[in-house]
Amino acid sequence: MKLLVFLFFVLISINVNAGQKLTYSYNNEIFEGYLSNPKSQSKGLIILIHDWDGLTKYEEKRTDMLSSLGYTVFAVDLYGKGNRPKEMKLRKAETRKLYENRTRMRELILAGINEVNIKKQKTFVMGYCFGGSAALELARSGKGKNIVGYASFHGGLKTPKGQNYTTNTPPIFIAHGGADKAVKLEDVFKITNELEKNKIIYEINIYSGAPHAFTVFNSKRYRKKADEKSWESFLSFVEKEM
Repeated sequence: MKLLVFLFFVLISINVNAGQKLTYSYNNEIFEGYLSNPKSQSKGLIILIHDWDGLTKYEEKRTDMLSSLGYTVFAVDLYGKGNRPKEMKLRKAETRKLYENRTRMRELILAGINEVNIKKQKTFVMGYCFGGSAALELARSGKGKNIVGYASFHGGLKTPKGQNYTTNTPPIFIAHGGADKAVKLEDVFKITNELEKNKIIYEINIYSGAPHAFTVFNSKRYRKKADEKSWESFLSFVEKEM
């Protein structure tokens, strides 16, 4: 597996995008996701939720990486077509809207799933940073159908007041940076206790020296070793559930 992951990262660095943008609507609002299909029969559907800057080339690349491994992958859009905030204050404003209206957050994720999951395939939901928080929001709600697992890469882990994980929640994968100053280690411990208490299958990995957003290519925060290790663990986790 390690050799395959290494070779895959080498190949994807020179690979061109294999997917395509997909426009869809929800409640008369227009959204633009990114769909990437495998070349052979699909192993299942993976839904990818973007970070706080919206659906960018980063999510498109991750989507293509996963489809190259045999999955149908759809990066959903929670902001709306063309809304890809560049400034920090605008990114904070967009995420705040959804954190303050979690019903809408869940509905937008489900709208994206329903757009592509016509065949009712087994579905795995994952996300990065804000997207990881959103994935866990859906996990707690129990609203998803045919969901076999959830994953959060350096996402927020706090459970909002009044919410909880039920015993029938699908397995959860969490990748966290040991040097993450945005999401504290105490949050990792708290969610571990929650998942244990409710007997939910989970895997939580902490990577030494990795700061918040350690998987973001070409950024100062990127940590290659932590990225590759978390990716390898994530793929193994998905394979078991799909």
